[in-house]
Amino acid sequence: MITLYHCDAARSFRPLWMLEELGLPYELKMLPFPPRVFAKEYLGINPLGTIPFMVDGETKMTESSGICHYLGTKYGPTPLIVGPDEPDYGAFLNWMYFSDATLTFPQTLVLRYSQLEPEERRNPQVSGDYAKWFLGRLRAVEAAAANSEFLCAERFTAADIANGYALRLASNIGLAKDFGPNVAAYWARLQQREGYKRAVASEQKAGQEQNVAPRARP
Repeated sequence: MITLYHCDAARSFRPLWMLEELGLPYELKMLPFPPRVFAKEYLGINPLGTIPFMVDGETKMTESSGICHYLGTKYGPTPLIVGPDEPDYGAFLNWMYFSDATLTFPQTLVLRYSQLEPEERRNPQVSGDYAKWFLGRLRAVEAAAANSEFLCAERFTAADIANGYALRLASNIGLAKDFGPNVAAYWARLQQREGYKRAVASEQKAGQEQNVAPRARP
């Protein structure tokens, strides 16, 4: 069975959501955030101490968008993956990489310097600058969502899962108030998916059963 190590609301939510959309069985192991500080034994499993960490037989992976691509490709065929024979294959891959490299990265700095660092190390200028960076890059999603319900291939795909998590993170750290109208409507659509709702419920249930409290929201 697939095992996914996950922290509440962390980027490991991407593969959790993907697992639910695919209907695959899995074991969800919850950890306090950040696990390298609060669950040091986890370093024996994943020396990076990062989340996610997925184990599928001999396969071990740490990159959230890559795990989504892996799951859809290995356990497909599925419309969640855009294949090389489709016109939007390049766009699909671009959105998959965009989700973390361009959208999530600046948000991690907002989160760190506005909430995670000790009070004396927090830096409003850094968090404010990277919030502007994120919102500037979000213009690409605003433009794409003006013309289609989803980002590519005229259907819901793993690219929407990968970028949808970035919107969830933005909501959790107080940036959703600055979403453009197209992004706001797109994010509302994604939250109505049954796969998304099941992933949220799974996260909450596992946290309660494993006695791992959710992170505080601003």
